[in-house]
Amino acid sequence: MLLNQMPAGVNPLNPEQSQQVSQLVATLTPLQQAFVSGYLAASAQLGGAAMPAPVAAAEAAPLTILYGSQTGNAKHVATDLANAAKSRGLEVKLVDMADYKPNQLKNEKFITIVCSTYGEGEPPETAEKFHEFLASKKAPRLEGVQVAVLGLGDTSYEFFCQTAVDFEDRLLALGANVIAERKLLDVDYDDYTEEWIGTTLDKFEPELKAAAPASNVVAMPGVQMGAAASPYSKKSPFEAEISVVQKITGRDSTKDVRHVEISLEGSGLTYQVGDALGVYFQNDPGAVDAVLEQLKLDGATEVTFGDSSRALRDLLIDELELTQSYPAFVEKYAAATGNEKLSELAKDKTALREYLEERQIYDVIRENASTISAEDLVGALRKMQPRLYSIASSQSEVEEEVHLTVGVVEWEDDHLGGCSGHLGRRAEEGDKVRVFVEHNDNFRLPASPETPVIMIGPGTGIAPFRAFLQERDAHGADGENWLFFGNPHFTQDFLYQVELQGYLKTGLLNKLDVAFSRDQAKKVYVQDRLREQGQELFAWLERGAHVYICGDANRMAKDVQQALAEVISEHGEMPFDDAEAYLDRLRDEKRYQKDIY
Repeated sequence: MLLNQMPAGVNPLNPEQSQQVSQLVATLTPLQQAFVSGYLAASAQLGGAAMPAPVAAAEAAPLTILYGSQTGNAKHVATDLANAAKSRGLEVKLVDMADYKPNQLKNEKFITIVCSTYGEGEPPETAEKFHEFLASKKAPRLEGVQVAVLGLGDTSYEFFCQTAVDFEDRLLALGANVIAERKLLDVDYDDYTEEWIGTTLDKFEPELKAAAPASNVVAMPGVQMGAAASPYSKKSPFEAEISVVQKITGRDSTKDVRHVEISLEGSGLTYQVGDALGVYFQNDPGAVDAVLEQLKLDGATEVTFGDSSRALRDLLIDELELTQSYPAFVEKYAAATGNEKLSELAKDKTALREYLEERQIYDVIRENASTISAEDLVGALRKMQPRLYSIASSQSEVEEEVHLTVGVVEWEDDHLGGCSGHLGRRAEEGDKVRVFVEHNDNFRLPASPETPVIMIGPGTGIAPFRAFLQERDAHGADGENWLFFGNPHFTQDFLYQVELQGYLKTGLLNKLDVAFSRDQAKKVYVQDRLREQGQELFAWLERGAHVYICGDANRMAKDVQQALAEVISEHGEMPFDDAEAYLDRLRDEKRYQKDIY
């Protein structure tokens, strides 16, 4: 919790001290924050007795680990790399690309980049600024700099790990030297990162130790540096109980959206508004049984998986991906079954992607049922990846619960999305589901409770803004709140309508602009409402409002950004290029944040 958001009576600092501390913390790296935390804790343990002032560390050349993460995967790998480096006694600087000051690049000697790619080869939101800088004429020469790059992606997409490739190509063009071979990993990256981390650090370690002075980590008497890690994570999820699954769209809606409540009681898990919940789901047991029948396999067959063995049917339900299709499965399945038609298809990457676009793994197997061993089937499938959902609740309001807004993915012939189908159609109250919290420090309410907030969240993009409003309500925040919401129909698709109208009555929600696109002849979207409210919207921005977007990345987010730039250009009376630069400044100041997917 931020100092300025603490309830009266809890924060012992006066307003001026709170502001000073918040301003200082905002300028510190994670390592610097840990140092200051330890220094102050040690001072408190000494009963306020005078302590020597912290001595500036000797100049060092740390291993700078920059990560760009869309869903948290790159962040986790970068953190594992940092921890492994520290265990070797190496000096490390771990930085989110969103927080990295590009002009520091000229001072670096050892750089590792861990970055994901999303969409059509695009950098994640947090990496956009650094990606643009590195490709610009402002990027410095990097002769003598040692670099290593790890890319995370999904082979289902045409431009697999393109951002990581871009980064390494540009670093090389600037004169840097690749010290460890680039690795581009698919969604099952967990099986390969440990080896890459080890071999990469083997290359960096001699160079770092040769360049490093005496250790610049100052130990504080009686103080342990660093916070204890949560016992539950992506690798070790908490088995939680589903307490509520409620449909919140109308009977005649073209969408099926469910409000899901999950108990975290006994887990000790905490989250902030803006965070996401990772959910491991179960594949449809009926669909799994159909696969076993089509392949004439016995579900009770024991198959080695990782360090243990399990029944094939259990693996297919709990551990393996059967909904999202991907090229590697077709290639492996074709080889294992001797299917020449699929083998030829796999050679044409464009045709293969078109084939897989509307097919799940279930469909590929049904259309190409053949003889295959249980071991070969498991070997052709990749591990199930958890799905991330923006959290739709504030823990200040719901305590040991977490709420989600789940849109069920559904198309012809009763195809359902993996996790949305499980949570929205098959799960019942009392069922268990494995979850973990994915923190998102790039989607946070402003530090000051008095700062105005503009929230743009059509469809299930409303989820984090429900949490924002709950949080501001729970802490009595005085800042104004303005929500833009859109969906097809008012009567069928006005998600959380009663709650939002309640917030309007109490005054917590100062403005609510809605766009129900199919309720009139001409379709109206949230970006149209932004333009209509342009003058007031710009006035809010000029007095310090923070802007947030949540929802579809491919169309909505781009259309909204275009509309915002047009509003700023028109009402700020500036050229469009200057309006885009205005938005860039808001992003740099963390006043323009996105949670898009």
